[in-house]
Amino acid sequence: MKPTTLFPIIAVLSLVTVEYGGWALLGFLTGHGTLGGFGERFFRAGHAHAGVLLVLSLVYFLYLDRTELSTGIQWLAGAVLLTGVLAQSGGFFLHLGVGEADRSSIGTLVTRGGALLIAAALVLLAIGLIQAA
Repeated sequence: MKPTTLFPIIAVLSLVTVEYGGWALLGFLTGHGTLGGFGERFFRAGHAHAGVLLVLSLVYFLYLDRTELSTGIQWLAGAVLLTGVLAQSGGFFLHLGVGEADRSSIGTLVTRGGALLIAAALVLLAIGLIQAA
């Protein structure tokens, strides 16, 4: 199976977890449990980043298939992108669990690391598109 076939399947199935997160957040906001201000902010941030970045990944894989990058580089690019998406959005949830207001935590580092991975994957895609042009 090609990376541009498998990775979109993973991204689409991952969107189910984002839907569940929205359902859970709605429960918190309508009085079924509490998060508090700090928790609510980081839950929303993690949830929003996951949804937007997974949809971005679907577009990414359409364009990755238009490059002339080797299959190995396409596997690498896809893995880096999805790892970055998981790290950036997951870091918000990690900070929610272990962090404190107005202080960095391991979650903050994971979120920033995820952003760097996404940036690297986007640069790889840009290089592939330039070479194919």
